[in-house]
Amino acid sequence: MDALEIAGQTLPSRLFMGSGGYPNQQVLLDSLAAAAPALVTVAIRRISLEAYAESLVDLLDGWRLLPNTAGCMTVKDAVLTAELGREALETSWVKLELIGDRETQYPDVVQLLEATETLVRNGFTVLPYCNDDPVTCRKLADLGAAAVMPLGSPIGSGLGIANPHAIERIVATSPVPVILDAGIGTASDATLAMELGCAGVLLNTAIARARDPQRMAAAMRAATAAGRDAYLAGRIPRRALAEPSSPQLGLIGG
Repeated sequence: MDALEIAGQTLPSRLFMGSGGYPNQQVLLDSLAAAAPALVTVAIRRISLEAYAESLVDLLDGWRLLPNTAGCMTVKDAVLTAELGREALETSWVKLELIGDRETQYPDVVQLLEATETLVRNGFTVLPYCNDDPVTCRKLADLGAAAVMPLGSPIGSGLGIANPHAIERIVATSPVPVILDAGIGTASDATLAMELGCAGVLLNTAIARARDPQRMAAAMRAATAAGRDAYLAGRIPRRALAEPSSPQLGLIGG
């Protein structure tokens, strides 16, 4: 068995999905069914938390929700938003986003560390979205983050993993699971993240804005599983020269 475990809980998949930006609710539901993600993120500041008929919360009934603090730019706002999410959705898990620059959506590392410490102290299971920086990731883990979620490239950019070596280093030095978050554009990006050793991937725009979201969702599910299998199997070493797969000795006419 090769299950993903975070904070003592076993998750049924290594794929997490966002819930924003879909053409309509049915496309979102069809995409979720095709991807079968372990967690579905919802932006607490951008949705109604009342489970009225056809609200997002009502629509996603049956899926495990991961509230996030998208849109927050101060520790105070992030902590308050996390508290609202815990009360409304009855979960202490939170994806912590604390943005320092609206154009790039890069995290404010100083405030992110402070908010992580505060939320962990308040009993939250914190999954912080952070830079692709091994030092920041280790500090977040030291403060009690249950997983770290470094970006592959800017949110919604579809640029893939800009610095594979940094992600590989984070995986090698992190004492908690590493979930690649942001920048994935297509299935091969998800596969690469898993081949680098990430425990999972979180994506949204790559599915929501695809020509065929449902098909892309299925592709992401398969890509994540394939990348994990390849990581566990172990790739062959890279070589500068060819190495024939058939023996050279004993050839007819040799």
